[in-house]
Amino acid sequence: MTLMVRDEADIIRPMIEHSLAQGVDVLIVTDNGSTDGTTEILESFGDRIDLRHDPVHRKQQHSVVTGMARDAYNRYAADWVVNADADEFWMPVAGGATIKDVLAEVPASLRAFTVPVVDMTGRPALRGTGFERLRFRDNRSVEELQRIGLRAHSTPDAVHVGDPEVEVAQGNHFVTLPTGELPTELGLEVLHLPWRSWDQFEAKVVKSGRAYESNPELAPSPNHHGMREYWRWKQGALFAYYVLRHPSEAELAAGVVDGTYVEDRRLVSTKAAVEDVFLDNQAEGEARYAGRIVAATERTLRGDIAAEHERYAVAVRAVEGGRVRIEELEERLHLEEETRGELETRLDAAQRRLDEISSRRVVRVADALARGIKRH
Repeated sequence: MTLMVRDEADIIRPMIEHSLAQGVDVLIVTDNGSTDGTTEILESFGDRIDLRHDPVHRKQQHSVVTGMARDAYNRYAADWVVNADADEFWMPVAGGATIKDVLAEVPASLRAFTVPVVDMTGRPALRGTGFERLRFRDNRSVEELQRIGLRAHSTPDAVHVGDPEVEVAQGNHFVTLPTGELPTELGLEVLHLPWRSWDQFEAKVVKSGRAYESNPELAPSPNHHGMREYWRWKQGALFAYYVLRHPSEAELAAGVVDGTYVEDRRLVSTKAAVEDVFLDNQAEGEARYAGRIVAATERTLRGDIAAEHERYAVAVRAVEGGRVRIEELEERLHLEEETRGELETRLDAAQRRLDEISSRRVVRVADALARGIKRH
């Protein structure tokens, strides 16, 4: 299993312990310059994980995870490689087995397959890891999600055989190997906790947005969830959006009855690193009301918002293109200056030589004239 993490102290220990308990033989982890204690937690695992460090914050997940995935085969001869995130808990759909058990039964003809990611939800909170609180599988329809400003549920993740030349796409959702379907009876799934608390969510959005901004080569689509959330944060609307993303108590109760939310208690007993701190009812109600206004406004102005995001992406690309062009011109100017300097040096030398020759000729002519005068 590969894992690239940054500032995930509230969840990283239980995630790694869960993965090792699921039979993961080797866990290659790259710490992306964490400052919240994540690094120290990772170091506490000692040789149970292959820990690496990459402090650059330019959203280089594609290249880093691809490198780890290749090392899983080149260094550890991995039969199967799972590229995970810190907020993902991989497990078999049926109880009583482990990830390792399932992968041992996968047909040899499969080179890669995708695993569904289930977004877990529950009440919003200011702080907390949320294993007890976020115990409901979110089965809302795409239309329901879009009414509150979301595009869709999380994209499935890819699992692949060990391969020395595999490439893993940004987000771990696709790989450059032929992808088939895992037999239904060998079902795997991922329980996903991406919105654990307001503190965690805001920090993640800001860090991700700034990392994308610092790497213009990526220029994500304006519809990319991270950039849309970053845009909301810049507009001061992210907190209302965060609260609206979670069902209210009444919505949750009604959803459990009609199947919109399905309780799944497999993570409930997991020890939380940060205890839940809930919003008071008034603050949650006000944020939920504001969130509905924000979502309605976005639906009305979606074209304009998308256009603004696209203009931003185009501007970023233009700036990057301009910077490259300036560097090219500066290089040409530097070469031309070197050439001009060399030509000027040669010209000066030639001029001095010419002056010297001319001076000698004048002297010789003067001498000849003087000899002629004396003879007469």
